Amino acid sequence: MKDKEQRLKAIVAQQGSMVVAYSGGVDSTYLAVIAHEVLGDRALAVTGVSPSLAQGEREEAISLAQRFGFRHRLLETYELDNPLYMANNTNRCFFCKDELFGQLNQLATQEGYACVADGFNLDDLKDFRPGHKAGAKYQVLSPLNDAELTKADIRSYSRERGLPTWDKPAMACLSSRFPYGTPIDVESLRRIDTAETFLRGLGFRQLRVRHHDRIARIEVEPEDLPRLIEPQVRDQVVRKLRELGYLYITLDLTGYRSGSLNEAVPHLTRKA
Repeated sequence: MKDKEQRLKAIVAQQGSMVVAYSGGVDSTYLAVIAHEVLGDRALAVTGVSPSLAQGEREEAISLAQRFGFRHRLLETYELDNPLYMANNTNRCFFCKDELFGQLNQLATQEGYACVADGFNLDDLKDFRPGHKAGAKYQVLSPLNDAELTKADIRSYSRERGLPTWDKPAMACLSSRFPYGTPIDVESLRRIDTAETFLRGLGFRQLRVRHHDRIARIEVEPEDLPRLIEPQVRDQVVRKLRELGYLYITLDLTGYRSGSLNEAVPHLTRKA
């Protein structure tokens, strides 16, 4: 399996310099570390920052860059200024990535980097990812996919390297908590972020707070369902989420699954 990592290093080295779209997740962290190892200061990891990025994710991205010594920069993005993004149709992710990759492409051109690269991997080909079309628009490279790395490969290599992201739960931008067709607003994004941060503070790792106007639909792993309905835990959650403005707090008995909002749109596979 090490052949895949060597292939990845060769792909990165061939570029000479690289801007990595870096979120602090499993894939982009691994790519940022490899790019730094191969290219040194000719690699730059950039995190797009907007209200759709959870505050905890921003802080973790900064912390990881400092810990592993790769160059890192925060970049304000303005997808929420785009009414097509805010309308929250099924192609919402395209407009997010169009904003991010457009800015990264401009940065790379201005500062002399050969390319922009993202963390798209082989398994992502199975998902509904309209944002990948924006990558094609700006000729963004996907070295992990080109090296035929799966999510399992990336987690395994990350573990070997001591990256704490090796078993990090899947994340997605906070806008993915809104049902398609429900307009996105900044206040609700902040409410969702606060609610999910609170639940993580109670020890739930993989979770979503799905936003349905004044209803919060909580998803946790099936094995965590019993603990969430323990009276002491349940009461804390209800009290906190009502403080945030939710009238009804519901528990999805199916449990967490990535892209559950896509279930209402049959032609989509999954993602969120």
